[in-house]
Amino acid sequence: MSATSFCIWFTGLPASGKSTLAGAVAEEMRRRGLDPVVLESDAMRRLLTPEPDYSEKERDWFYGAVVELARMFVEKGVPVLIDATGNRRAYRARGRRVLPLFAEVFVDTPLDVCMDRDPKGIYTKGRAGESRTVPGLGASYEAPESPEVFCRGNEPAETGASKVLAFMEERGWIERANG
Repeated sequence: MSATSFCIWFTGLPASGKSTLAGAVAEEMRRRGLDPVVLESDAMRRLLTPEPDYSEKERDWFYGAVVELARMFVEKGVPVLIDATGNRRAYRARGRRVLPLFAEVFVDTPLDVCMDRDPKGIYTKGRAGESRTVPGLGASYEAPESPEVFCRGNEPAETGASKVLAFMEERGWIERANG
C-alpha cells in the first residue's frame, strides 16, 4: 500500500455540501499531482442500483459495495474520496474496519438549510409524502460521533477543503503544499 492510499468519507445530510467539498479536495489533490477516485453516491447508485428503493436492506448492501470498491482502489495505491450521505454510523464504521487509512469528514449543515437548497427535489418529495426515505425527514441521519474533520455547510468550500488537506498533511497521507 502506498503512502497515498487512503479513504476519506464525506458525510452529511443530502444537500449539505458534501459533493462541493469533495470536489474541492479532489481538485487540490490533482493540483498536487495525486489522482483520487471520487465515489459519488448518486453516480454509484445509477450503476449499482438503477431503480433504488432506499430501503434499509438496499442501503446496507449499497454502502457495503461502495466500501468494497474503495478497498479495491486503496489496495492498488489509489486515494479514494467517498461522497455519500451514509445515513447510519454502521455504514461508515464498515469503512473504518476495512480500510486501514480511513477518515470521516462531517459536513454539518442544518436541515432547514439543506431543505432550502434541495437541488434534486428530494426534500420536496419527502415533505409531500412522496418519499419516506429521505435522511433527516423520513429516515434518520446519524451524525459521526467523532469525525476526523468537521466542516460547517455554510463555510466556503475552500475553507473546508483546507481543513481536510491539513488533516491529510498532518497524518502524512499527502505531502505538505509548498509555500
